Amino acid sequence: MRKTVNSARSRRDRFSMPQHRQSTVVITGASSGVGLYAAKALAAKGWHVVMACRNVQKAGAAAQSVEMPPNSYTILPLDLASLGSVRLFVQRFRESGRSLDALVCNAAVYFPILKEPQRSLDGYELSVATNHLGHFLLCNLMLEDLKKSSHPQPRMVILGTVTANPKELGGKIPIPAPPDLGELEGFEQGFQEPIAMINGKPFKSGKAYKDSKLCNVLTMRELHRRYHDETGIVFSSLYPGCVAETPLFRNHYPLFRKIFPWFQKNITGGYVSQELAGERVAAVVADPEYGNSGSYWSWGNRQKKNRKSFVQEVSDEALDDRKAERLWELSEKLVGLA
Repeated sequence: MRKTVNSARSRRDRFSMPQHRQSTVVITGASSGVGLYAAKALAAKGWHVVMACRNVQKAGAAAQSVEMPPNSYTILPLDLASLGSVRLFVQRFRESGRSLDALVCNAAVYFPILKEPQRSLDGYELSVATNHLGHFLLCNLMLEDLKKSSHPQPRMVILGTVTANPKELGGKIPIPAPPDLGELEGFEQGFQEPIAMINGKPFKSGKAYKDSKLCNVLTMRELHRRYHDETGIVFSSLYPGCVAETPLFRNHYPLFRKIFPWFQKNITGGYVSQELAGERVAAVVADPEYGNSGSYWSWGNRQKKNRKSFVQEVSDEALDDRKAERLWELSEKLVGLA
């Protein structure tokens, strides 16, 4: 029988974190964009940041560029598109001897103009492999580390996006198509070539990204359902605002990269800087008011620094518990956990 939320929380509340022990957070994709500025903000809050990045040299230069103190971070290699790399990262983290108090699944790739799918080392469509499957394996493996945390409220945070939520204005744009996992037919069939979409239908690059981010929200909710009552770990997602100049758009048309930030700044007013978005991620990781597990936090599409966050309603598909459970089971098979 599962423990109640209150009993799990009271058990955690009995722990008092030693004053000499520094809290540790792992952030994927911390070498640029929102992940980098989240790392900077958490370091400023006194956390030690493990920057989990594909390019170690790039990550080191990025940390120096934003003036993170050298003793405030560690860099470990991680390529989320390789399940072997995910497992090796976890092994290296454990060998470091650090405890884990928070995990931030931030890294993502986006290939909006591809006509044919790219494949990961494991043979899966690259955006789903990186954004969902790599993070799914990482979350499952590092869940064991979070369970051992002596922090009063360890947290696991997965970034979302407005484009994967049709209940938000930015998610109502049907180009190239709205997110739709169908009955997970592509995953059911093994998700190997020639299959490139989770619903088994023909490849659409922009939709593959949206689908992967919908999977992130379903994964967060299923983690909450399975493990929050038992462990007291807080599972949440967030949309920090429209970060129009993020490196996520590096694979888009050059003209789009030029016009989109201008449009968000001058027409919609929805522009949010990478630094402010990073500060919002850090708040969800560290601040007491974000201790409600199972929530999807949002600030809407506005730059105002003191804008209040709220719990965003997510799509009907993201609320489908049956689909979340089936997605979990199929993802376990694809990453080798089942």
